[in-house]
Amino acid sequence: MSEFNDWYNSVPFFTRYWLTFTIALSIIGRFGVISYYYFILDYYPFIHQFQIWRPITALFYYPIGPSTGFHFLINCYFLYNYSQRLELSMFAGKPADYFYMLLFNWLCCVIIGLLVNLPILMDPMVLSVLYVWCQLNKDVIVSFWFGTRFKAMYLPWVLLAFNLVISGGGVMELLGILIGHLSFFLLFKYPQEFGGPALLTPPAFLKQLFPDTRYVGGFGTAPQSRPTARPGNVFGHNWGRGQTLGGN
Repeated sequence: MSEFNDWYNSVPFFTRYWLTFTIALSIIGRFGVISYYYFILDYYPFIHQFQIWRPITALFYYPIGPSTGFHFLINCYFLYNYSQRLELSMFAGKPADYFYMLLFNWLCCVIIGLLVNLPILMDPMVLSVLYVWCQLNKDVIVSFWFGTRFKAMYLPWVLLAFNLVISGGGVMELLGILIGHLSFFLLFKYPQEFGGPALLTPPAFLKQLFPDTRYVGGFGTAPQSRPTARPGNVFGHNWGRGQTLGGN
C-alpha cells in the first residue's frame, strides 16, 4: 500500500485528481450507486431544472461496459500519460496556467456538447490535452500498435483514423483535435507568431490560489517563430511513448 501511496502522490496535482474523479464516478455509475443519468450532460435538466453539476460530472463520468471498458482504459492511459507530461514540462511550476488551459478546454467541450447533444465529455477533453502535447513535441517519435512509429504531430490523426476504421467513430477525436488546436493557437501561436495578446493568461485570483513555484520541467518547450530541432528525452509507455529524432 505504501508503494501505491508513493506513486499516487508522485502524480502531479491536476492529473492526479482528474484521473481519480474519472475512475471514481465511472465506477459509481457502473454499479448503480447513483444513476448514470445524473452524471451526463443533458440540456433540459441542466438549463431548465438547474442541475448545474452536469457539465462537471459529464467530464469525469464514462460508461463502463463490455463494449466500452477497453476504450475507457485507453482514455485513462492517455489522460495519465499526456496530462502528466504537460503538467511536468511546459506548465512545470505554473499550476494556474495549466488549470486555466484545462478550464478553457472543458468549457469548449461543454459548449459543443450542449450544441450537438454530446452527453459524455471525456473523449474530446483527453484528446485536446494530447493534441497540445503533440504540438509541443512534434518531432518526438511515438510508437503505436503493431510497432508503427511516427512523429508525435501525427498521433491525434492516427487515433482519429484508427477509431474511424475500428468502431466507425472519429467524431469525438475530431472535436478533441479542434479544441486542442484552438487552445494551442491561443496559448502559443497567436501571441508568439502573430504578436497578439496572451488570451489564455490566468486571472490573478487563480495565480493566488495556485501560486507559481520554481520547479523546472525536463522536457517540452513552447514553439518559437523560428524553431530549431533539439533532441531530448520523453518518458512514457509502449503506446504513445517516443524519443526525439536522433535519440539513442
